[in-house]
Amino acid sequence: MDKSLLQQQVLERLAADLLHAEQSARTAHETATHEENIAENKYDTLGLEAAYLATGQARRAEAIREAMASWRQFRPGAYDAARGIQLGALVCLADADDKQQHLFLGPDGGSMQLVNDAQRVQVISIKAPLGNALLGKCEGDEVSIQIGSARQQFEVIWVE
Repeated sequence: MDKSLLQQQVLERLAADLLHAEQSARTAHETATHEENIAENKYDTLGLEAAYLATGQARRAEAIREAMASWRQFRPGAYDAARGIQLGALVCLADADDKQQHLFLGPDGGSMQLVNDAQRVQVISIKAPLGNALLGKCEGDEVSIQIGSARQQFEVIWVE
């Protein structure tokens, strides 16, 4: 799989998310400041609620901009078995039922599922529990994480 293509797909998805967040923030701001939404009494809170929504959408847009900056600067390198799995690794895991999943470890803000060469690839951060558990592991190693009351175990099948 091509890591640069995955990175480009993440950036395209983030750009679409940013556009949507900015449009939502503008719409909420227009609603908050529209003359018909001026509060007539203390129970008339439509304008106030729209202002809160506009603020939240603006914060979301800023978080997406920061994620995009991180992903633009991101340079996924080749796998080095001496260091084990690191940021930028493309990993294939198998669970106890031999079900495989592909993961791409990237910077924060890119948690999403992509399709590359007809394969689903889950993009995760190294701050995610599974991403953190994978750091330093090599092909053939086992990885175990606790999700609520259940423990999940995986085997690292291959790493690029």
